[in-house]
Amino acid sequence: METIPAVVRYTADEELLRDALLENLHRVQLNPLEEAAAYQQLLEDFDCTQVELSEKIARSRSQISNTLRLMKLPPLVQRRVAAEVLSAGHARALLGLPDAAAMERVAQRVVAEGLSVRATEEIVAVYGEPAEATGAMKTVTRSRNTPLPALSTRLSDAFDTRVKVTRGAKKGRITIEFAGDEDLARIVEALAPGTSLDEG
Repeated sequence: METIPAVVRYTADEELLRDALLENLHRVQLNPLEEAAAYQQLLEDFDCTQVELSEKIARSRSQISNTLRLMKLPPLVQRRVAAEVLSAGHARALLGLPDAAAMERVAQRVVAEGLSVRATEEIVAVYGEPAEATGAMKTVTRSRNTPLPALSTRLSDAFDTRVKVTRGAKKGRITIEFAGDEDLARIVEALAPGTSLDEG
């Protein structure tokens, strides 16, 4: 054939790179860590924020943020996610643990016992809590202060930081962690748009 139906587009180099990465995101079966690496490369190449990137590639900011959080996992856990031994849901739950060693220990238990994401969230929610002297005391304590792991994970994903939710008999508590003034300002803006840290 001398001619074929075709669409010809001329694009700048940076747009060509973006299109190539987007094609990989849409057409290639990337594992969650490969997807996170692609987002990280786009952020660096465009020198933009996650919000700006979400507009450029038509992905939600929360999806980008939640995927990028997987880059914070220790190497051992990252390898398990890349090998699809652990799911992205398991990995996000593990990010609620205090340090890399804890993440690795719980990840090994999850794989060894074939635990579900929900079971992993429950382990993370009670991780590090001191054991009670008796079973009765433990039952009373839990009834007074019950962790809500699934909700904690969803809020952690939404705010891109560790969130812990507990419910008592009459009232409960939501604890949101932040790292520095910039992170605090980001969370405050998400909770109460237009509020300044200068307001106290």
